[in-house]
Amino acid sequence: MDDYTFQPLRNKYFHFYNLKLAIKECQIKLFDCKMNETKLIELPKMVDPRGNLSFIQSGSQVPFTIERTYWIYDVPGGEMRGGHAFYEMQEFIVALSGSFDVVLDDGVSKNIISLNRSYRGVYIPKMIWRSLENFSTNSLALVLSDQPYNVNDYIRDYDLYLKLKSENQ
Repeated sequence: MDDYTFQPLRNKYFHFYNLKLAIKECQIKLFDCKMNETKLIELPKMVDPRGNLSFIQSGSQVPFTIERTYWIYDVPGGEMRGGHAFYEMQEFIVALSGSFDVVLDDGVSKNIISLNRSYRGVYIPKMIWRSLENFSTNSLALVLSDQPYNVNDYIRDYDLYLKLKSENQ
């Protein structure tokens, strides 16, 4: 299996193009975008003429035990979801239908991952700022997390997030 590794680039458009190119051209099982432990994970895909099937099992396709599942849908055009980080929670996000971009920010660099296949999702560890943008019509985002909802785990202030990241360097 080829290993696609990207160093943070100053030109985000070039980096975005290379990221999309690597995803498009390669049949990959795991993609490490070098932002902490963020990974694009390809899920099993059972091809069948009656319709394909993919699945997610706790601790197998995702590196945590699933404690909470929720989905985001009917997002109006131009709206963004997310815009926060978590102190402790990990998440796995997959586009079950349609497409959207996951913007990841570790306080130093940003990566944009376009999700548009129901057999590919992104694992986001704790302390990574994320937002979901550019939702297509009728898109459906499935989010799995390793913890139940806890309002105190959210970091919603970007300046505070940057301060916390710099303190932990």
